[in-house]
Amino acid sequence: MARAAQGKELRVVTTHLPPLVVENDDQNPGALRELLNELCKRVQMSLKLEFVPWKRALFLATSMPETAIFPVTRLLDRETKFRWLAPLYEEHYMFLAARNGKFDIQHPEAMKARRITLLRGAAQATILQELGYRNIIEASSIEEVHRYLLKGMADAAFGEQHIIQNSLTSRSAQKDFHLSAPVRTTTAWLAGSLDFDDATVQLFQHTKAAMDADGTTRRILGKYKLA
Repeated sequence: MARAAQGKELRVVTTHLPPLVVENDDQNPGALRELLNELCKRVQMSLKLEFVPWKRALFLATSMPETAIFPVTRLLDRETKFRWLAPLYEEHYMFLAARNGKFDIQHPEAMKARRITLLRGAAQATILQELGYRNIIEASSIEEVHRYLLKGMADAAFGEQHIIQNSLTSRSAQKDFHLSAPVRTTTAWLAGSLDFDDATVQLFQHTKAAMDADGTTRRILGKYKLA
């Protein structure tokens, strides 16, 4: 399997999601970018990485041949849309709201009529709908999610714990917002279009398992305080 992959180029689409995936920073490219770099090194494939808005990334990975995407939340309604190449990271989803706002962060189950903003195309929309939230406002980027909160266009945001905390820290806005306890935990994957063959899937999964076993995964996640 390794010989079959050797020398091939892996096309991967993603979006800017610090601290998991960071655009234009080769020194600190994000925890999951570093995991992907190591995966590609071990399977001897060169990496061609493209940053696009998340909804477009999902479109490309389900419509273009031999195209992978990360980090994709593995949910039931996505199961048959991708080949699942490697589990990368345990995600913890929670609410973020202004301290003086209308969203009761201690009782989010009572806030289902409030306006919730999240990244367009993200799995969080499915999770929220399963939980009974219907007033969902999609944003094109993490920056736009934050802007919707600041301008009062949304009462709360819903997203991954470390992405939200990074957004607050980068704006020195921790004192202005508060977070709920995690309401759902899922796994983020490197996934591929349906034309990835079984040998490639097995190669990536076995290689990632080896990275977990030898401590590489924990070391990389720990560098970003995610382990």
